[in-house]
Amino acid sequence: MNAIEQVVTETPAPQVANGDLSITQLIIDASPLVQGVMLFLLILSVVSWTVIIQRGRYLKYCSRMAVQFENEFWGNIDLNQLYQNCKSKTSLSAMEKIFTAGFTEFARMHRQGVKNKDTLMDGTYRAMKVSCSREIEALENHLPTLATIGSISPYIGLFGTVWGIMSAFVALSAVKNATLAMVAPPIAEALIATAMGLFAAIPAVLFYNRYATKVEKLENQYLNFIDEFSTILNRNTASSANNQQ
Repeated sequence: MNAIEQVVTETPAPQVANGDLSITQLIIDASPLVQGVMLFLLILSVVSWTVIIQRGRYLKYCSRMAVQFENEFWGNIDLNQLYQNCKSKTSLSAMEKIFTAGFTEFARMHRQGVKNKDTLMDGTYRAMKVSCSREIEALENHLPTLATIGSISPYIGLFGTVWGIMSAFVALSAVKNATLAMVAPPIAEALIATAMGLFAAIPAVLFYNRYATKVEKLENQYLNFIDEFSTILNRNTASSANNQQ
């Protein structure tokens, strides 16, 4: 028996399923470090999908509630009545909070005897802007997590692949006559890490971009409402001042 036959005889046959290497067996046979990388990427993928589902539901809810409140606001309802309706609710939507903050500040300054229209409108506008900023922070919550997962997952997977291939070639360097059956399994094990990194990164990047666009759209909707509501209050204030004269 020559040297090549002896190596082939002593080398265990790789796990094969339907003519292909078994993915499960490759993961089991991978080195501890590569297995750790795969486990970490699996955890990142689970976290990513959890954030995707949670943020998707929340942004959809915010969009629906914004449209609903704008319909009420422009439905010829008295602003005082709309304010009382908001105050009676146990939980408010983002736009309702902005409206309530502005109306509360406007009424408070009126009670304090503020007569200057610019001072009155400036205080009301600032109150709504602060409330709007808080709501935007709530909309953007956990989105940096998606961005981070989308950025680092491919590199973590690549690290596992490089380490696995390096370990495979170090092990093969001790063999005088390496065969394809000896080389293929360890390289395939290593490449699984890159595939898992891409599996975690692609949905994270895709939904991050989608949700960032939705957040920007909602922010513009909130800011437009602030400007429209400020215009109405400014007009009512000017009308009241003219009537008093």
